[in-house]
Amino acid sequence: MPEFLQFAFMRHAFAATTVIALMGALVGYFVVLRRQAFASHALSNIGFAGAAGASLIGADPMLGLLAFVIGAALVMALAGREMGERDISVGMILMFSLGLGALFINLYSANANAAIGILFGSVFGIDADQIRWIIVVSLVLLGALAAIFRPLRFASLNPEAARARGIPVRAIDTLFLLLVGAAAAVAVPVIGSLLSFAIFIGPAAAAQAWCPRVGAGLVLTAGLALTQSLGGLVLSYYANLPASSCIGALSFGCYALSRLTRRLA
Repeated sequence: MPEFLQFAFMRHAFAATTVIALMGALVGYFVVLRRQAFASHALSNIGFAGAAGASLIGADPMLGLLAFVIGAALVMALAGREMGERDISVGMILMFSLGLGALFINLYSANANAAIGILFGSVFGIDADQIRWIIVVSLVLLGALAAIFRPLRFASLNPEAARARGIPVRAIDTLFLLLVGAAAAVAVPVIGSLLSFAIFIGPAAAAQAWCPRVGAGLVLTAGLALTQSLGGLVLSYYANLPASSCIGALSFGCYALSRLTRRLA
């Protein structure tokens, strides 16, 4: 057994990160395919306002995070079909939510540490109960993704043809954004909202640059997410650096390599 796996906190971190990397990568693949990276990033950051609001009233920050993220996902789904209109709406929702978060922290800073921790995550603070919760919710989300996989793929690649075939594209859009919101709510306490791109966007963007086919792209995305996430934990342990920063650096490096190789091809 490697030295770092002799410690319970490292084993917990590896277990939680493995589950979140797989779940986040598969969801993130469609986020990138559908060009909803900004919405995904916004949902991850909106959770901060919910956690801060829950701290203000003495409730569990995780409940506040989940409520805000799911509510924001519903609003985004109704914001409009055109990309420009949708991005403006997402930006305004993000701005309003971050403003609320700052207000909540200002009003009651005594119990704000949990909310502020949402911004950066605490992968080495995960316990066994949290791992079980992460596994259960991730399996439910992956099951939901599998259930809508075929219409989601069709609607993502060619929405106009999907509408012509009678696929309820608007309903699929709403369900998928809710799924992204729930995935963000699971992942953010571990990897942090500021570096959610490291798992949700980075591996999928690199995989799609290297492999245009959906099936093979999903497999490559999952492999890249696992390699970057677990490699980041090992690097963090030996270099004594924040885990989220190491994971983010590896994700960015892989994405930069994919852009470079695609330009040279």
